[in-house]
Amino acid sequence: MSGQDSMQLRYLAACAIAQEAGNLIRRRFLARDEVLKLTFKGPQDYLTETDSEVEKLIAKRLAEAFPGDGFFGEEGGGAYGTNTWIVDPIDGTADFARGVAHFCVSIGFMSQGLAQVGVVYDPMAGELFAAQRGGGATLNGKPIRVSGIDDPAKSVVELGWSSRLPFEPYHELSARIHGLGAGVKRCGSAALGMVAVAAGRQDAYVELHLNAWDGAAAVLIVQEAGGWTNDFLTPECLTRGNPILACTPALREVLVQAMGI
Repeated sequence: MSGQDSMQLRYLAACAIAQEAGNLIRRRFLARDEVLKLTFKGPQDYLTETDSEVEKLIAKRLAEAFPGDGFFGEEGGGAYGTNTWIVDPIDGTADFARGVAHFCVSIGFMSQGLAQVGVVYDPMAGELFAAQRGGGATLNGKPIRVSGIDDPAKSVVELGWSSRLPFEPYHELSARIHGLGAGVKRCGSAALGMVAVAAGRQDAYVELHLNAWDGAAAVLIVQEAGGWTNDFLTPECLTRGNPILACTPALREVLVQAMGI
């Protein structure tokens, strides 16, 4: 089997597995009053039983289909190798836990240090964002493109933040982006924020620190939709995380300056 054929199989498998996992999340979300139990990994860092349940399902399906591939999940960890799946079973766990329907499954595949497949599935909206390197980006099978906005004062920028960094740098970044005249928002899922950029629903997603599993799939989707991202999936990112900027290309320079990256 050629490398292209094997990547296509991984792409199709990731799409199918993300939807299966998303359907499980949807069932658990709708029944959460009966089944939801949550703990905290840190301040404002939620973990639910469903996170672990979904990650185990995804890991099982991928191991059955591609036994030679590595796997790294947010909850269970793992190891990085030449070919590795990077998974966030529920990106937006805090909203899931509190009954807000804004969360997704994120499945990314890296080979030789490059993102090759990215799939983000929003089970409550029934939206499957997907990309294969060199193949463009789609939403439910239809091509998507980033917006053509080139004026920061007409843009919408989503600013993510977390307790992993002190508040002051986020406050300063927010002030700089507001100073550009941009509309600034926060919704709670980095993966959904980035695929919204890919679909032209907003013009940029910025965050000063993001873990690899949150962005591994979405960065490729943005790139394949004609957008620009910084060099996010570096070796350092895989162990410690990185800043992320995903935007329509015309806003790249001004937002790079605002972020200081």
